[in-house]
Amino acid sequence: MNVAPNHPDGLILRNPVTAAAGTFGYGMEYARMIDLQQLGAIFSKGTTARPRRGAPPPRVVETAGGMLNAVGLQNPGVEAVVREKTPIWAGWRVPVVVNVAGEAIDEYVMVAQALDGLPGVAAIELNISCPNQAAGGMIFGCDPQMAAEVTREVRAACSLPLIVKLSPNVTDIRPVAAAVEEAGADAITLINTLLGMSIDVESRRPFLGNGTGGLSGPAIKPVAVRMVYQAAGTVSLPIIGAGGILNAEDVVEFLLAGASAVQVGTANFAEPGAIPRILDDLERWLTRHGVADVGELVGAARQIE
Repeated sequence: MNVAPNHPDGLILRNPVTAAAGTFGYGMEYARMIDLQQLGAIFSKGTTARPRRGAPPPRVVETAGGMLNAVGLQNPGVEAVVREKTPIWAGWRVPVVVNVAGEAIDEYVMVAQALDGLPGVAAIELNISCPNQAAGGMIFGCDPQMAAEVTREVRAACSLPLIVKLSPNVTDIRPVAAAVEEAGADAITLINTLLGMSIDVESRRPFLGNGTGGLSGPAIKPVAVRMVYQAAGTVSLPIIGAGGILNAEDVVEFLLAGASAVQVGTANFAEPGAIPRILDDLERWLTRHGVADVGELVGAARQIE
């Protein structure tokens, strides 16, 4: 399947189940436990222009039906990723999409340019759930104009397929999705984590060192499905659904809502073999329901309206 059909090179996945950024490292971390080549794609850990130490600990806390994390985009910076990771990715069959983050548009552009044309890098996933320091810390993805601006600048600077990962922390996802489509995105990912907080009632302080963090896991799946459904009725771009996927039925639900592929995230922490299991279960589900092509499911729930 091609999740970037408008791009000259496209982005071909052997199946619709991929590993979400920030939950699968750079892929090598899981290579001893599963066959990476089974995956539809790997979305790498978020990469910034310069190395980042990340947020203060504690960084993770469990919640009902999920977890909160505030890792703070800890990563070695794009130069180290280019030097140490891309040569390994170049030897894999599974496509690797690099998640790119920044606090200013020129940072996004710098990272995208450094990755452009490198063997082993199949596409860019633009993480616009980051604070724009030039705009007083406002999140890029919370404003259609800012979302479009960063998308447009990266599109102009990089020839790779461009996937834009949208923030769910908005009143209405549709104007943002439409804005990044118009600005040149080849696909969108929905959703990133929801902003949340957990407080220790004994110490009377937030559990996370950063105070707030991103909520992920099964608790957010209904929100993610709703946003995918809304965006699918607004844009013509392929959508990669993410949020709380644990099993084959969850995958099918996202596809029915309008997603062309999905990302498995938090489940990888609890079960390193989650994606191979989901793929096996999905194959059985498709056989049981007489579905010859998974593409038949994409947006099928919308067709009954």
